[in-house]
Amino acid sequence: MWVHRSGEFYQERPVVIYEYQKDRDHQKPLEFYRDYKGILVTDGLQQYHLVDKKLPDVTNANCWAHARRDYADAVKAFKGPEKKHLKTSVAHKALLQIGKIYIEDGKAKVLPSPEDRYKYRQEKVLPLVEAYFAWVKAQNPVTILSEKTRDGLSYSINHERQLKTFLENGMVPIDNSVTERAIRPFTIGRADWHIIDTVHGAEASAVIYSLAETAKANNLKIYEYLKYLLEKIPEHMDETNLDFTDDLLPWSESLPDCCRR
Repeated sequence: MWVHRSGEFYQERPVVIYEYQKDRDHQKPLEFYRDYKGILVTDGLQQYHLVDKKLPDVTNANCWAHARRDYADAVKAFKGPEKKHLKTSVAHKALLQIGKIYIEDGKAKVLPSPEDRYKYRQEKVLPLVEAYFAWVKAQNPVTILSEKTRDGLSYSINHERQLKTFLENGMVPIDNSVTERAIRPFTIGRADWHIIDTVHGAEASAVIYSLAETAKANNLKIYEYLKYLLEKIPEHMDETNLDFTDDLLPWSESLPDCCRR
């Protein structure tokens, strides 16, 4: 299941789209984003880098939450007597530096405009990012026993350009955590979905999750909104003109108050 979401700072009409595909072939995102112009905030999956290379109007920004993940796993591995070496470990030092980047970017996040965020990032966040990458490149992986720590260093080095993209545009978040949160209900529930064993069933579930998560993103009550759709859509089953759906969209001012939080 692929999940696409409008940007974290785009609040006017946020959209979450679940898209079922049988595999994670690189052609899938290429087809989905072929007419898109803008920046994609993603994890480090190679398919997204191919989108960046093959679609001239698309730029890939990588997620800093994924950049810290291997370091966090390395730190968790310190147990018992090993814990006394935790604070001197490369993984711990990496997390401290990324933490400082997040703290400063958190201050940028609450600023009122993309221009303000851009200026703050250039002044306060950029030096921290540059210092982090200089430090990463100074590490010698040969002397590091932790595989997860080496993976963390490699991730940062291999995705440096994409990890710096957020600094150049105030509308681009530092990570794709907002999309990760939209995925979570699906990942929690899929263990119970053994009855969904057909392509049509998977596609139907993608539609329902798209509606539910988009409703949530627009501050609607999911149950009330879906109930309203099921009541209103049958009234138009014989119509060929679909203009009536404009009044049913999650951001429509025509929705009844019972659907709103």
